[in-house]
Amino acid sequence: MTASGMACIIAAMIIDFHTHAFPERIAKSAMETLAHTAGAFTHSTDGTLRGLTGAADAAGGVFAVVLPIASKPTQMRKISDWAAENRTNKIEIFGSVYPGAPDAMSELDYIKARGLKGIKLHPEHQDFYIDDPQCLPIYKKAASLGLITVFHMGYDIGYPPPCRGTPERLKRALGAFDGAPVVAAHFGGYMMWERVERVLCGLPVYFDTSYSHGRMLKPLAQRIVEKHGPAKILFGSDLPWSGIAEEAAFVNSLDLTAGDRDLIMRGNAARLLGIEHAQS
Repeated sequence: MTASGMACIIAAMIIDFHTHAFPERIAKSAMETLAHTAGAFTHSTDGTLRGLTGAADAAGGVFAVVLPIASKPTQMRKISDWAAENRTNKIEIFGSVYPGAPDAMSELDYIKARGLKGIKLHPEHQDFYIDDPQCLPIYKKAASLGLITVFHMGYDIGYPPPCRGTPERLKRALGAFDGAPVVAAHFGGYMMWERVERVLCGLPVYFDTSYSHGRMLKPLAQRIVEKHGPAKILFGSDLPWSGIAEEAAFVNSLDLTAGDRDLIMRGNAARLLGIEHAQS
């Protein structure tokens, strides 16, 4: 999969930087477990890559970044191999490491060797605090390898407080990345947006817009985009937990110039992923 091979596709697409899918053999059970944990959560696909591709095509042609999460150490290598074997010209898949695993550092080398472009970390699912000093070497290693690090940020509705991924904790950890790309999902922190505005806006971190439609006040989203800058905002849906069309409609409802909208919906992501991008 080459950058030049993607150019004609990306030119006509949204890039959704935050989606989820599972290997076919476990998709049904994974979706049922996650939906139950989150309180009978509804979902828009069956959780497979095939379902994701169908939803992306139905939304008018979307390039999707899939963000798996290693919820235990034994899943790291399986995720890395599945990701490497299932990337296409419509789907990029990241790896994941379990921060408490003794072989997390070596797995980062493997992720890089397999050609993956980033990792997803989830403080609640993986039972760590973002600013835990024991995690900092992992961040530094990921940064040194040129990997993008995506954090779930803010509350996860399936987990009780205290929240492990707060804006304040991320701010304390950012120095470990030495400027390498970091993405704070859910507009910087789900249900913590006033704190995001106060603590994270203006810092060297990207926000993705996932799971905000119908949940986030539009004036607050507008202020965060204006204060943080559209060059550091990435469109994301959180498919299958929220629909691409609905999440795109929320972003498109914001007061943006055509150029800023293009940056958010695909340009910033294309730059981060190292793929060619032509403005509409």
